Amino acid sequence: MILLLANCYTSPVHLQVFSAKEWKFRFTVGFVVFRRNLLPLLRRVALRCTSSPASVPCSCSTPTGDHSSKISGEHVSTSAEDIDWLKSRVEANGLHMQQNILRKGINPRTREQQLQDLLHFKGISHYEGEDANNHTALPCPGELLVEEHHSNYGEPWAGGRDVFEFLAESAHVTPNSKVLEIGCGTLRVGLHFIRYLHPKHYHCLERDELSLMAALRYELPSQGLLYKRPLIVRGEDMDFSKFGSDTVYDLIYASAVFLHMPDKLVWTGLERLVGRLKPLEGRIFVSHNVKFCSRLGSEECTKRMTNLGLEYKGKHTHDSLLLNHYEIWFEFRRFKA
Repeated sequence: MILLLANCYTSPVHLQVFSAKEWKFRFTVGFVVFRRNLLPLLRRVALRCTSSPASVPCSCSTPTGDHSSKISGEHVSTSAEDIDWLKSRVEANGLHMQQNILRKGINPRTREQQLQDLLHFKGISHYEGEDANNHTALPCPGELLVEEHHSNYGEPWAGGRDVFEFLAESAHVTPNSKVLEIGCGTLRVGLHFIRYLHPKHYHCLERDELSLMAALRYELPSQGLLYKRPLIVRGEDMDFSKFGSDTVYDLIYASAVFLHMPDKLVWTGLERLVGRLKPLEGRIFVSHNVKFCSRLGSEECTKRMTNLGLEYKGKHTHDSLLLNHYEIWFEFRRFKA
């Protein structure tokens, strides 16, 4: 498969003879195409054609929650059996991270070096002159191509999957659910919801222009998710008018966003969001802390929440799959129509 993909870059008219270096480049391009486009498709087909195995006990510490649970017939969280299988493959291949830690790869490049290569050399093969603008449908800035925005967070990019799994299971999200994220940034979490939900069912309000640029010009196209048509809106001051007046959400969440907003604006946002949350079943999740509420004092905070029609359901923590880290989330629901 990979060789066939690499061979697509040869002339369709006659066979060309390439140097070893050229063949290596074509093989690498073919592998990237296979990994980003065909491999996810094959995985989805495999999930639909096979039944999910039962969960088995695991001796390691796994993330909290039922990790063999399924939503609409598909796995959301990593199961104990998944972890056991991965460990067996690592052991079977004789992999030892400590011994390999200094090995950088065949052609090592830091993100900074990759960016300089793109700026100065435009990659290994590229079009010149008038042809330069005729072969790329969505020209992307080099800073995005080398994924510098993946380092814009205090936590690793991979942690976005942990947040998705926790929220999806806690709020009983299905592909038909509608989800609103307040401050989606570069889609560290949002990508997983977009991939899981039906088209047009993921909405986001984000104020930062550079984050939106990374989300729209790199993440969605590179992940093959443009067909999902997420509604991502640039705005601030908790203005949700562009999402439609009749839209009702099953899940609304804000990850480390309310920390950076004035308390008054947070309360304004909650007041506007209550009417957009599905009564009883819908959930609002806020991460890290709720100081916008606790600073008022317990009695006053409860009074304000009740007047809005919101009920505090509890504090939760969930563990990360890949790093020694846990997050804290606060859950609310709309208790009346």
